[in-house]
Amino acid sequence: MKSQDIRIRTAAPEDAEKLVEIYGFYVAKTAITFEYQIPTAEEFERRIRKTLKRYPYFVAERDGEMAGYAYAGTFHDRAAYDWAVETSIYVARDQKKRGIGRRLHAALEMALREQGILNMNACVASPMQEEDPYLTRDSLEFHRHLGYRLVGEFFQCGYKFGRWYNMVWLEKHIGNHLKDQGAPKAFEEVRGRIEERLETF
Repeated sequence: MKSQDIRIRTAAPEDAEKLVEIYGFYVAKTAITFEYQIPTAEEFERRIRKTLKRYPYFVAERDGEMAGYAYAGTFHDRAAYDWAVETSIYVARDQKKRGIGRRLHAALEMALREQGILNMNACVASPMQEEDPYLTRDSLEFHRHLGYRLVGEFFQCGYKFGRWYNMVWLEKHIGNHLKDQGAPKAFEEVRGRIEERLETF
């Protein structure tokens, strides 16, 4: 799986400024995210630190340049949901169609398996019309190709750029659901093993 020009590694707070550059385009120009205002680098740094306490947060570098990032977050706060996460992946707009998103997802799935997470969930915006200037169905198809299944759609629940958008939930099971299920580990607990395995990605 390893590529000579793409490196996957754990994100660091110092990456915040570069990640905001990637994310800012999606906030300002697309309905892929429903966030209205581009976060500051300081806010992004806070988000990275918070995520890494419990979940993986990875960046992809291509030829030494930041090309994308992916992370997992809480699906719901209640303890019964501890084995499920919500995932997010963003690829720099000039780095698409190069397998970076797929590589980031593979690293994320590997790390979550190592933690004992069982369910990967993705919440994807969906356009109401076939042609929309701010949103395609690429994210939906991306997840389907990775083995996710559609579990539900909320209609006209997101409003951005004067348009209403649907929201689709997809899921992928990556582990066995047992009667006596062991508690998942925090990312910090298994970070060393995961980063060793990232060397092969």
